[in-house]
Amino acid sequence: MPKRTDYISWDEYFMGIALLSAQRSKDPHTQVGACIVNQANKIMSLGYNGFPAGCNDDEFPWERTGEDDYETKYPYVCHAELNAILNAGGRDLSGCKLYVALFPCNECAKAIIQSGIKEVVYLSDKYADTVSVRASKRMFTAAGVKFTKLETKIKEIVISYREDNI
Repeated sequence: MPKRTDYISWDEYFMGIALLSAQRSKDPHTQVGACIVNQANKIMSLGYNGFPAGCNDDEFPWERTGEDDYETKYPYVCHAELNAILNAGGRDLSGCKLYVALFPCNECAKAIIQSGIKEVVYLSDKYADTVSVRASKRMFTAAGVKFTKLETKIKEIVISYREDNI
């Protein structure tokens, strides 16, 4: 019997893992996951957006707007990319590739560059016109970090816990 030919690519695989990681986020508005992979296609770390460890997510705001920024999620939430870098536990990420659903903000871009990651693969660039994303692209270009939109014909990957699917 010949091998399957309809298997997913490495890029689709790692983006799928990033999207699955996003499902751990408790953010009611935006769930983002990140997957960092080395040159040998080994996963170095994962992350998703949420509050820092030790900050009870029932005691901090999840709102997008408020009377002032202090009462929104923005000053508190740690983005998926930064969490993945921090979750790597000091491992060398030089030359790695980061998969993330949403193009990184300028703050995450700084951490990505400093960690030595050399490529960012993303699905959406819906905030392309914001100062934050424009600054990210400027820094990535200056630092030699490649950024690539994932082009795929796959619209979804379904994960099932049903034993008859194995």
